[in-house]
Amino acid sequence: MAVSYNGQAYDGWQSQPSGRTVQDHLEQALARLLAVDEVSTLCAGRTDAGVHGLGQVVHFDSPLARPENAWVRGTNSFLPPDIAVQWARHVPDRFHARASAIARRYAYVLLESPVRPSVDAGRVGWVFRPLDQAAMTAAAEALIGEHDFTSFRAAACQAHTPVKTLRQIRILRRGAYWRFEFEANAFLHHMIRNIMGCLIAIGSGNRPAGWMAEVLAARSRDAAAPTFSPDGLYFLGPVYDATWGLPERTPAFDWLP
Repeated sequence: MAVSYNGQAYDGWQSQPSGRTVQDHLEQALARLLAVDEVSTLCAGRTDAGVHGLGQVVHFDSPLARPENAWVRGTNSFLPPDIAVQWARHVPDRFHARASAIARRYAYVLLESPVRPSVDAGRVGWVFRPLDQAAMTAAAEALIGEHDFTSFRAAACQAHTPVKTLRQIRILRRGAYWRFEFEANAFLHHMIRNIMGCLIAIGSGNRPAGWMAEVLAARSRDAAAPTFSPDGLYFLGPVYDATWGLPERTPAFDWLP
């Protein structure tokens, strides 16, 4: 299944004792649909509190068969309005939502405005100073490739290694909104939000573009900018080999600026 959600009301993706997570709500909905005590799901990538998902992919084993469209409609009937299954597919047993992914994609949506967000509060980050696109683009180039991203890693990160391959960073602007797109084989905890903090420091003129390479080389979280807000961060979803036959996008993608 691919699941989209507005993360504002939830304590992140992963199940917690509070029960206030996206995974908790999804598994409860699936259990109600199947009339069983519990259903256990595995996801492509966890998201933090306040972070949104447009194409989170999960897999699970079902004791009962259902048509693919029935999985979508049936599960959605038991989900709150800010969580929705986008598509469902039957896959071979060897498929694994996390292990089969060859890359992961995120986007950060940022409002540049002297006035804070209102109707899109919680769904976009905010900066009140003008940003320099050329400076941010130049800084981002230092991060492309395989690197030790310790400087952008949260203290609580559980990844086995800080070495990741960042394949692409795209910086786009549409009116007052910026969209930063990231693709990597995998990401560290808070990695994108920490990169965003550095990009905004550079874009606003507080740091030169060359500072990004210095932060990366330092391999120290103390060298980087503070972690930026989760509000504008979206997990676009994993990338799978085409042989699995899974959709690359969900309808939820199309509303982003």
